[in-house]
Amino acid sequence: MNRSARYTLRIASLTVALGLWQLLTSRDIDLWLRFSQFPTVTDVAHTFADRLAGPDYWTDLTDSLTRILTGFLLAAVLGVATGVLVARSRLAEDLLGPVLEVIRPIPAIALVPVAILLFPSNEQGIVFITCAAAFFPVLVSTRHAVRALTPVWEEAVRTMGGGRWRVLGSVVLPGALPGVFGGLSVGIGVSWICVISAEMISGQYGVGYRTWQDYTVVDYPGVFVGMVSIGVLGWLTSTAVELLGRRLTRWLPRTAHVPAARPKPAPASAAPSPARAAVREDTPAHPEEARDEHLV
Repeated sequence: MNRSARYTLRIASLTVALGLWQLLTSRDIDLWLRFSQFPTVTDVAHTFADRLAGPDYWTDLTDSLTRILTGFLLAAVLGVATGVLVARSRLAEDLLGPVLEVIRPIPAIALVPVAILLFPSNEQGIVFITCAAAFFPVLVSTRHAVRALTPVWEEAVRTMGGGRWRVLGSVVLPGALPGVFGGLSVGIGVSWICVISAEMISGQYGVGYRTWQDYTVVDYPGVFVGMVSIGVLGWLTSTAVELLGRRLTRWLPRTAHVPAARPKPAPASAAPSPARAAVREDTPAHPEEARDEHLV
């Protein structure tokens, strides 16, 4: 399937989903789920257009993106550095490992009271929650990626006279990049979840704050405008992280989804050559026999 056909299929799936949403909500269908309580696609579209024409929507987007990017960049730097340190140093693992493993299961949104008590402003607290949400996925992915590296690469660099920093820059960081970007992709999604929740609880501006305000005043089309905005922003940022990861790991082999061609059967009239006949006589008929002969 070529690229244009794939994009056409994606657009068609999105169109079908929107059409099903419009059908269920406009007909007030209540089977088990109460679609009569939902706004229609046209109602959400009209509200979306009104929001785009006003300044508050763009202010909310700017505030949420600023919080996400600030917290995510801090988490990326701290997560990669801590993951490499814990994976490469037994002393760091013994000192930091227990503390990190105790804090890691705590949901980032549960740190909202801690952020309110710890930081002098809500803005700094929201950035802290966003950073904490993305920090642990990046940390865990980096730690596993560094530990999975082949020791032969490091030994080769040391044999040629490379020191610790040379090994770090030539072997550890490049070899761990695929795992690091896997953690970054997960971290950016978790950051959006937590920043929206934090804005709902203690924010003054932002997409999450506006979505919660619309819910409190029973403006359900506005709630869905916020949900759509969150989904689109999360998709764009995740795609940006994935594209950056592909660009920085261009040296990795890529798998192409190409169906394997079926082998053409040999003509019945074609007689095998003497060399092929000899090979066939020496080759076992079953894979198990070949394996047994190889072991012998």
